Amino acid sequence: MSFTVPARAARRGAAWLAVVPPLVLSIPDTARSASESVTLEELAVSGAANGRNPSETASGTPGFGVAAPPGSAPLVIERPRGEVVAEVGREGTIANRPATSIGTVLLDSPGVTLRQGNGGRDVVISIRGNNARATGVTRNMVVLEDGFPVTQPDGASRFDLVDPRAYSRIDVFRGPQSALFGNYATGGALAFRTRTGREIDGYEIGVDAGSFGYLSHYYTVGGASGPFEISLFASDVRSNGYQDHSSYDTQTVNLLASYTPTPDNRFTLKVINNELTANIPARSSLNQFRINPYQRGCDAAASAAPGCTTFGLLANGAFGPQVPVTAAEGAFRRNDRRTIVAGRWEHDIDAQTTWRVQVGFDERNYNQPFYTTSGRGSLPSYNVQTDLTRRGELFGLPAIGYVALAYNVVDITASVFNRAPYGGPRLGALIGLQDALQSNLGGRTRLELELAPQWTAVAGLSAEETGIVGRNRTYATNAAGTTSTLARADRSFLNVAPELALIYRPDPNWALRGRVATGYSTPSFSSMFVTPAGLPGNNGDLKTQENLGFDLGADFIPFEGLKLSITGFYEFFRNELVTQSPGAGLLNYTFNAPASEHRGIEIGANWVFAPGWQGVLAYTFDDQIYTDYVEQISAGSLTARFDRAGNRIPGVPTHQVLARVGYDVPAGPLAGLGGFAEVVAQDGYYVDNANFLKVPGFAIFNLNVHYSSPLPNGYAKRIDLYGEVRNVLDTAYVGSANPLANTINATTGAQNGRAVLAGTTGSIFAGPPRTFVAGMKLSF
Repeated sequence: MSFTVPARAARRGAAWLAVVPPLVLSIPDTARSASESVTLEELAVSGAANGRNPSETASGTPGFGVAAPPGSAPLVIERPRGEVVAEVGREGTIANRPATSIGTVLLDSPGVTLRQGNGGRDVVISIRGNNARATGVTRNMVVLEDGFPVTQPDGASRFDLVDPRAYSRIDVFRGPQSALFGNYATGGALAFRTRTGREIDGYEIGVDAGSFGYLSHYYTVGGASGPFEISLFASDVRSNGYQDHSSYDTQTVNLLASYTPTPDNRFTLKVINNELTANIPARSSLNQFRINPYQRGCDAAASAAPGCTTFGLLANGAFGPQVPVTAAEGAFRRNDRRTIVAGRWEHDIDAQTTWRVQVGFDERNYNQPFYTTSGRGSLPSYNVQTDLTRRGELFGLPAIGYVALAYNVVDITASVFNRAPYGGPRLGALIGLQDALQSNLGGRTRLELELAPQWTAVAGLSAEETGIVGRNRTYATNAAGTTSTLARADRSFLNVAPELALIYRPDPNWALRGRVATGYSTPSFSSMFVTPAGLPGNNGDLKTQENLGFDLGADFIPFEGLKLSITGFYEFFRNELVTQSPGAGLLNYTFNAPASEHRGIEIGANWVFAPGWQGVLAYTFDDQIYTDYVEQISAGSLTARFDRAGNRIPGVPTHQVLARVGYDVPAGPLAGLGGFAEVVAQDGYYVDNANFLKVPGFAIFNLNVHYSSPLPNGYAKRIDLYGEVRNVLDTAYVGSANPLANTINATTGAQNGRAVLAGTTGSIFAGPPRTFVAGMKLSF
């Protein structure tokens, strides 16, 4: 749980946390070789890392980060015991399908919900419904790539920079994870792993093409020579988009390099750069979606087809009458850049002890003139972390101990302008100017103790101080001139998150696990300065979001070929940070719901039921309700209060399932040929706190065929061919729905009902219609 205390106490807590674990880890241990270190690994429902050292995948290559030479100490804890983790592997998920965005592969993991983001291949990811209400930046989780943070210090993660072709594996950690990952990990964490040079061992050239002008060129090169290893991925992706005014063009470069001068020292370099130019389509109302789901024929407001969404832009960009424009007339778009440069030094103090130091620079630069305002900002951030992992014995019992200290800070400079109509993405008057520093300083410690050959206990703790210091100036312009209002923020939060877990594993084929853990997520600076009216202003009283979660689950292999994972969870939230839209074109605002409960069941299965045949299942039941929340709504001179206790939290589908059946020819002249059919289905969900309006659920059907074959007599080593038809039945469905704010009648004070919400624009993106994508990759 978390508590707010003075900064001096926060510093004392962080210092205490830094001192105690090394004392525990310094207890003498018996001599053990690296090969005898304790293996603490769960059964994975997908992927092939079962029963092996956590630093190795099925191919024998290291699990996290870069390759270490044979004989060196194992890498630091990669997949800690007791966590609820699902692995999305390359084979069968990424390699043999045209992965147009990370959303096409992450649905293989139970507990993951995806929404279409704002333009291009941007997706909004939530774990266990956390962040399901967001439609832009992803929050409430920590994202890592090769062990380096991709989540910035304000809690923001975006997936524009993520090209699935670069990765060999994605690990999805579910449930409260702050004891392991610190701030923002209330929902869980994502750990991406790029392909190492040894895995690639050559170079690859690929191209994908498909409906709506989709075209992707990508290139991968990698190898190892002596102490050096390098892998480089680059792609250029563009599309016209399936909605009006939704074309995009994005380039990505992803580099992972290592230098191992001695068996005890390893240096790693990580570089990611992404450039994005994307047109932003209009978000419609539910009524408009039913008439014109893809916003076709919406070039001009004066001649727009039925169901087109328009936005009112101020005629002079400052005040006065509004001019209705479509997304095309307003030239709504994004021009964003993300650059990450980071390095790490790993040193094996002895065969059981590894020390790491890593530093990183991460800049998010955005220019987003879409809807009624335009945001511009530069957010350079810096992070430093040092950690120590010790494998040995504690009180005569096999143990793994881990301690880490981390500091990160982001320097925020952002401005918001009104939009002016016509003539491209013209800016109007300045309405908001922000500058701030947001930082996190804390420590984390963890102990995994093998109580007996069948029992393992886990204890973890993190303590972290978050500081937010800055100011926001709001400008208002009318015929008499411009006035400004200054709001300041100087907030400090100290959060503490313990974790306990117990695992019983009597047999390699099954394990029972129980876990109780806590998470915390502090408000971002930007959320403190958007009012419930959706305009720049003061919202500085936000509190830390906290959750206490209980997990009980089992991983087992009931018979050869079938792997099952079942987890039940119950999480209690306090001051949950909820974001919603006050109306079309306005900024999303954030508030605290005092108490809520999230509970559900997650099931993952992988069944090889005959030679060449495989079935995959990922099912999530997620029931989320407010237990203490009274919402205050104003209109005109009236103010009314409404008790939301017992209402479902907007944006969270109760049921979600992915089911896939595939066949790959195991031998003979057609070996390498395969295909699969899959169904992705999702329950409907409410989009307002009063539970008046529910968007419909959907079920879509996808078909895939693929072929992979070595070319022993050719210049290339291997050829891969694949094709996919998505949404075969051409179902029109809601791909993303921005939660809407409830309103009251300005005369009577009564809540406006479903009819008003169904006609409120600014909420819905349709999911893709029937889409064809095919591709080819040559490996040399």
